[in-house]
Parts: sequence; C-alpha cells; structure tokens
Amino acid sequence: MTFAAAGAEAATAFLELGAVLLSLAVLAWMAGSLRISPIPLYLVAGLVASNGGPLALDVSADFASLAAEIGVLLLLFALGLEYTPTELTTALRKGSRAGITDLVINFLPGLAAGLLLGWDPVAATLLGGVTYISSSGVIAKLVGDLNRIGNRETPHILTVLVFEDLVMAVYLPVVSVLLIGSSMLTGVRDVGIALAVVLAILWALSKWGQPMSDLLERRSDKVGDEVVLLSVFGSVLLVGGLVQQVEVSAAVGAFLVGVAISGPAQHRAAALTGPLRDLFAAIFFFAFALGIDLGSLPAVLPVAVLLAVVGVASKLVTGWMVAAHAGIGVHGRWRTGTTLVARGEFSIVIANLGAAAGVTADLPPVAAAYVLILAILGPLLARTERAPRVLADRSRRAESTPRTAADPS
Repeated sequence: MTFAAAGAEAATAFLELGAVLLSLAVLAWMAGSLRISPIPLYLVAGLVASNGGPLALDVSADFASLAAEIGVLLLLFALGLEYTPTELTTALRKGSRAGITDLVINFLPGLAAGLLLGWDPVAATLLGGVTYISSSGVIAKLVGDLNRIGNRETPHILTVLVFEDLVMAVYLPVVSVLLIGSSMLTGVRDVGIALAVVLAILWALSKWGQPMSDLLERRSDKVGDEVVLLSVFGSVLLVGGLVQQVEVSAAVGAFLVGVAISGPAQHRAAALTGPLRDLFAAIFFFAFALGIDLGSLPAVLPVAVLLAVVGVASKLVTGWMVAAHAGIGVHGRWRTGTTLVARGEFSIVIANLGAAAGVTADLPPVAAAYVLILAILGPLLARTERAPRVLADRSRRAESTPRTAADPS
C-alpha cells in the first residue's frame, strides 16, 4: 500500500512537471517567433500556476527551489565564461565609482519609502535592499538572448552586477545581525569571512585559472564530453556551495568559475553547458513567479507600482551615468539603464529574511509585487535598442553646449 501510494504521488509529480516543461517549451517557441525574450512569458506562466492562480499546481517546493537555484548558477557561470580574471579584476578596480553610484541611487528610495510608510528602521533597510539589487539571473539571460555579450556597454553592466553581489556579501550578514539582535562583533566577523573568501577566490583564479584551462584544452582529444560536462557542472555547484556557506552569493562563486575557464576551453564548456543552462533557467523564472501568493498582492499594489516607477527611473539614471562616464554613446547608455531595471532573486531573499523575523507583515507582499512588475517590465524595456528621440536629442544638445561656449570663435 505504501509503495502504491508513493508510486501514485510520483506519477502525479511526473505529470505536473512534464506539463510545466512542455508549456515552457511552447512559450519559448512563441517568444522566438515574436523575437522577444521568453522571460516575461515564463513569469506569467508561474503566476498562473501559483497559489490562488487559475491553474494552481502542487509542484514540489523543494524541487522547484533547487532547480531554480541551479538555473541562476548556470546563468552566471555562462556569463563568467565571457571574461578572464584580468578583465574582471580590472573592471572591479575601475568600476568602484559605478558600483557606489548604483548603491546610492537605488538603495535610498526603498529606505525612504519604508520610513514614510511608518516601518521601523530595520524593515526600511530591508526595503532599501529590495529596491537596490538587480536580478543577476534575469539580466544574464537577457544579455545572451539579445545578443549583447559583445556590446561595449556589457562589461560595465557586468561590473555593476558583480559589485552588487559583493555588496550583498556585506549587507546580508549585517542585516542578519540587526534582525536577530546578535552582537556587532559577530556581524563584523561574518563580514570579514565573506570578504576574505571572495578575495581568496579571485586570487586563486588569477593564479590557477589559465593553467587549468590550458590543461583541459591540451587533453581535449582524450577527454570525453561527459567528463568535461560533469567536471564543469560539479565545479559550479561545489564552489557555489562553498561560498554560500559564508553568506556570499552562490551566484558569485559560479560566475568566478566561469571566469577561471578561458581560451578555447571556454567555448567547449559553453557549448556543453548551454542546454542545461536553458533548461534550469526556464525553471528558475517559472518557480520564482510560482512562489508569489496572489491573494496578498492587491492590498499592496499601489505602493509596489509607485516603487516600481521610481525603481525604473533610478536604474535608468544609474545606467546612464555609468555608461556616460565610460564614454559610451547615448543609445548604449539607454541600453545600460534598461538592462539593469529587472529585479529578482536577491530581492526575494531579502524580503524572506524580514518575513522570518516578523519585522512587518507588509514587506513580503510589497517586495513580491515590486519584483514581479520589474521582472516583467525590465526585459520588455531592455528590448529597446535606442534611446527615445527626445532624450537623445536633449543629451546631445547638453553635451555640445560646453564645447560651443569654450570655442574662442
């Protein structure tokens, strides 16, 4: 009887999972036909199947969560394959100004909104984190889908994302200290450990990344694809798990593994992991929307919409300033800003911290509605290749004015 019951449960799970994957395949085909990113369609599908949705599914929460996490890791790993350790360290060194600009412009609106809503300072600090952090998973997928990996603005977008993840390595332990009321000494220790791990990984990659890639390439005729795939996939999960243990995003670890593989070896790794990345990424976006409770959204929707409007504007300003400082043209500045608009996985993690600590009942639904709006709106905005004509003309006039004034003639 127990075996029969377990078999019936497994059959139901297989049927639901199969239906979900086939539905996502249809949506991906539709997106390809329309020449748009499939991300918004995946999110809408998850919302339809979520609790309170018209087609609610009882998909295993453990499976959905694990598959979604793997999807994020593979997305960041694929993005890391496009850069070498030298390029990364140079970008971080030169991109500190961009990262600080992003932090100030996008954290303060959430902090101010929380205080204006009457929340306590800890809850407002959490909302600041929700509005600050862009979705590495959504943006990594977007950059690939829109064929912008080789664009001039992409390294600067990547610098902002990596800086944000490194900020989270500091932010999450500090917020945890505030939530549980532990000693500041413990929080400082955790922050120090997190930063030391990141720096140690960067050092190891700069020292051993190229020799490992050379070894893999020299023996490519003797190593089967399955060995390479299992080695790469295992390394992504292992490093991601190790850095997650010390409160650093596993996505940072996966990205750094991608950075470690360079030269011809990176092309082989990209080709072998590509199908896995697409599969788990689709599950990630579906599972993210699946976890949103529709019943809690209507009451907080006005606040979430207002925050979303401010969130779009703040990321556009960030992207514009970062790209302008790098000497990128008007349309590249626009693409930088629109690509950074999407919020996602980290915002939900932050909201869950607040929910677990019971800081305020409104934080989780506000964050969920905010993220859902921008996770759908962000990819749609990112499709626009060129800045609005009015904005472009105004920018060119503003840039030409100083030169005209300085002209002695």
